[in-house]
Amino acid sequence: MQLKLNTKIILGFAIALGVLLLTSVAAWYSIQQLSYYTQRVEHTYQVLQLTSDLRMRMRDAQSQVRGYLLLNDTTQKQSFGQVMKDARTDFGKLQQLTQDNFSQQARLDTLGLIISDEMAYLNEFRTEQPSADATRRLVIGDRKMQESIKQVVDRMKAEEEHLLKMRRQRQDVYEHTTPAAIITSAVLAAIIVLWLFNKIYRELNANAHLQQQLTQANADVAHRIELIEGLAERVVQGDYKVKIKDSGQDSLGNLATSLNRMTKTLDENFSILETRNKELDQFAYVASHDLKAPLRGVVTVVKWIENELQGELSQQMRQYLDMMKGRLHRLEDLINGLLAYARVGRTEQKVEEVNVAQLVSEVTEMVVPAGFRVETPTPLPTLLTDRLSLQQVFTNLMGNAAKYHHKPEGTIRVSCQELKREYEFTVQDDGPGIAPQFHEKVFLMFQTLRDRNTAESTGIGLSIVKKILDEQKASIRIESEEGKGAAFIFTWPKQPPAALPLPL
Repeated sequence: MQLKLNTKIILGFAIALGVLLLTSVAAWYSIQQLSYYTQRVEHTYQVLQLTSDLRMRMRDAQSQVRGYLLLNDTTQKQSFGQVMKDARTDFGKLQQLTQDNFSQQARLDTLGLIISDEMAYLNEFRTEQPSADATRRLVIGDRKMQESIKQVVDRMKAEEEHLLKMRRQRQDVYEHTTPAAIITSAVLAAIIVLWLFNKIYRELNANAHLQQQLTQANADVAHRIELIEGLAERVVQGDYKVKIKDSGQDSLGNLATSLNRMTKTLDENFSILETRNKELDQFAYVASHDLKAPLRGVVTVVKWIENELQGELSQQMRQYLDMMKGRLHRLEDLINGLLAYARVGRTEQKVEEVNVAQLVSEVTEMVVPAGFRVETPTPLPTLLTDRLSLQQVFTNLMGNAAKYHHKPEGTIRVSCQELKREYEFTVQDDGPGIAPQFHEKVFLMFQTLRDRNTAESTGIGLSIVKKILDEQKASIRIESEEGKGAAFIFTWPKQPPAALPLPL
């Protein structure tokens, strides 16, 4: 498993720190042991020194008494007292120093008894009169006790010398181990740090090289993406012959190949579409001229029949002729509506400043009957847009409000609400209303909610409105209930949408 650089650095420092801690603990332990055995060696020297001093003081005590008996020197008696006091002090120190040594404590107990007997024996001669005989008896009698003291002291010295030898050996071991531990710790730490530095240096060089490769790769990818964006922009502007030269064997190369195929297909399809549109234009021309001409001829023939046979026509026949004229006029309106629907989005839009209040007033004069009242309860804006498209929307909505009203008189309200990026217009009437289940249906082609015999309608007007609003990237909805009037609410952009190529 490949570790990250940060993980390697942390792991390396952790290992180095662990080694340092371990070697430091070893060095600390070695130092502590060295200090301990140094103290123990010093302790042994103190015991040896005190045992020698104690024996020497007991010999001095005998010398003091012997000097008194030989020379009758009373000062020797005073010196004897000080020597015995020093001997007791040395004995007490020995007891404290050998508290951790049971065998030495046992020897001290024996030595203490002998010293007590020695002191009692010497004190007896301090009261005698000085004489050679007394001196001889002192020396002879004290020889055995001095020998006993010497034997006990020699055994204590032998024990301490054995301990001294063992402790000196341990001291020598730790004297050599401590510097070795410290040097080993330093060497290991230096080796680990150098190894870690080498690894970090290599990783940084590798990362720098990889960064250069990534930078170059990012620059190449950015350039290729820029080419793709350029192709997309050219396609948006209507250039379907554009191609990308990208031979890369990766996702971007595959995308470039797919885009090239797409532009080729679009170019072919738009060529076909151009042909179809020319055919549609031809059809529109035929529909607007060749189809209208026969319709007008039929209307004329009907009028001739009415004029020529005015006295011979029955009431039923006159009704049939009126129905025929109505159907012929509706057929002409249907042809005109289809042509208007087909032209939506196919004519070049002329953006100009439009006063919506003035536009509504003009539409009112054109399509709203005299019996209807048009109100504008809110101010209507002035905006830059295609005047003909907005006029067509208001014309169809206001015309429908009057045309499908259930009374000869009514009220139409046109209001506006300003939103963030668009205006929201409402065209509301007080007519019969539209049931909720028909709110979406009315925008479909040829859909009408009334009997075609009752009100002549092509069912195209609201479809044209919906198509115009789709071209403007706007929306429309209905708020209405049956019998409570209808409100058509549509949005209109404050700024005209980005210009797109007209259909061919």
